[in-house]
Amino acid sequence: MKKAKHDDLISAIESEDGIDRAGFIKCMAWAGTGVLWMMSGGVLKSFGMSQLIDKGTGRIKSGLALPTSDFSFVQISDSHIGFNKPANPDVVGTLQAAIDKINGLPTAPSFVLHTGDLSHLAQKDEFDTLDQALKSVKTGKIFYVPGEHDVLNDGGKSFLERYGKGTKGQGWYSFDTGGVHFVGLNNVTDTSEGGLGSLGADQLQWLADDLKGLSNSTPIVVFAHIPLWAVYPQWGWGTRDSEQALALLRRFGSVSVLNGHIHQTMLKVEGNITFHTATSTAFPQPQPGSAPAPGPMKVPAEKLRGLLGLTSVSYIEHAHSLAITDTPLISQS
Repeated sequence: MKKAKHDDLISAIESEDGIDRAGFIKCMAWAGTGVLWMMSGGVLKSFGMSQLIDKGTGRIKSGLALPTSDFSFVQISDSHIGFNKPANPDVVGTLQAAIDKINGLPTAPSFVLHTGDLSHLAQKDEFDTLDQALKSVKTGKIFYVPGEHDVLNDGGKSFLERYGKGTKGQGWYSFDTGGVHFVGLNNVTDTSEGGLGSLGADQLQWLADDLKGLSNSTPIVVFAHIPLWAVYPQWGWGTRDSEQALALLRRFGSVSVLNGHIHQTMLKVEGNITFHTATSTAFPQPQPGSAPAPGPMKVPAEKLRGLLGLTSVSYIEHAHSLAITDTPLISQS
């Protein structure tokens, strides 16, 4: 995956050039603020929304043929409703841009996964605004896991009252669709020193019990907010006890782990486990170690799409190997 130069990222963070709101939103709208996931015969493939939608017409690109699938779903992440700083003064508008892309798909996705930080400060009005926006998504159901911003002040009580009905413990759960087993985890309620995510003993025991009766050939999709691999522990970009969860997953032939939190797309493959981190619909963050600390990154409009562009990943399961194709969805114009 092509990485931006360190100096470019630092200058972007420090830039005071003042992006006009209309120009910013125009760029954000085509930055790849969602991922379409399609499952066919146990093979999971992903397509960035900007890979599918013609930015001139707002419709599916002419002549584009998507593969036949058993079902499809869309991942969005880090909407941060309530954020209003210069990095993005209209997070509702950029979320709506992602929704418009979802609704422009030729076949409505079976469901949507939101991988956390729905809100910025876990306020009632922020959740209300998100709910109102997502009512327009053409899909069967929306599944949620919390981000650390969703559990501020009350330990996640408000989040669970709205989005955690029927879940276990502090909001973990699983469901099955088309022969695929989905597992939603909460690794933000009890973050450890340095901001690292934490699953905790109760959730790990539940996960062991949940997976116990599944055959090794069952495709597994795990989704949580903070990455389950050590992206950059110095910034809290990892989960302290993730190895215990991954040990339970390694016996399965096809495992995909979907996360948000770091506001950029990264890929890692460990045996039959593939990790994907999704970009934000709100604002970019610097690449690991390229700035003194993580946080909202204000960038020049002409660089925005290149910094936020998703990476399209597809894999095909084999008996003893995994093939990965890492493709940028939007190249720097």
